[in-house]
Amino acid sequence: MPRLSLLLPLLFLLLPPLTSSLGLRDARRPAPDCGPCRPERCPAPASCPAHGISCGCCVRCLGAEGASCGRRAGARCGPAWCGTGLCVCAQRGAVCGSDGRSYPSVCALRLRARHTPRTHFGHLHKAHDGPCEFAPVVIVPPRSVHNVTGAQVGLSCEVRAAPTPVITWRKITQSPEGTQALEELPGDHVNVAVQVRGGPADHEATAWILINPLRKEDEGVYQCHAANVVGEAESHSTVTVLDLSKYRSFRFPAPDDRM
Repeated sequence: MPRLSLLLPLLFLLLPPLTSSLGLRDARRPAPDCGPCRPERCPAPASCPAHGISCGCCVRCLGAEGASCGRRAGARCGPAWCGTGLCVCAQRGAVCGSDGRSYPSVCALRLRARHTPRTHFGHLHKAHDGPCEFAPVVIVPPRSVHNVTGAQVGLSCEVRAAPTPVITWRKITQSPEGTQALEELPGDHVNVAVQVRGGPADHEATAWILINPLRKEDEGVYQCHAANVVGEAESHSTVTVLDLSKYRSFRFPAPDDRM
């Protein structure tokens, strides 16, 4: 017991330097960069994407998602966190806002909500994870083409939609009675190939149809049709074929024949 009573005062003397060397801060002391709050000394708030409270007193700019951060950059993040020198949102993935718009992350949604006036109940908030659903929109329609038999021609169609649409190519045919019908391609056509891939941007898909070799019977109207659970869209183009065999069989008269 006498030895313990001598060691306790010594332990209390060593405790503050020990906690300081370990990087721990006494909760009773204010942060080193935070002094008494003096609003009159606060700089005027700048126009910036996000604001924060410095030491519970002055308003200052915070870095938005993707902004540089850290000691060298001299910025902090809000509502994202600083990681690898850039402000990163802790919750990754696109979200759908209550305004019907898609946002790349929930942090981008919260940042938008900060700058949106609260004019009604149910202020801007996350409706659900993932992008907002919308019907297909043809952003790059196929172009009409003119070519000769035996050539190779292609049509392309770019569509934007969420969820990803199903894109099909159809040829509008006409029966002898005059009624129109849609023939889904490629069908039995050995000279027709169809391909669909995602992109070039998010929530977009591109579809191609390749005709090789081009035949006279391939002439007509082609339809790019896109559909998802929300709706559908379509766009048309015309393929005009010049029969080259007719011109090959035609013989121009010799100079002596024209005399």
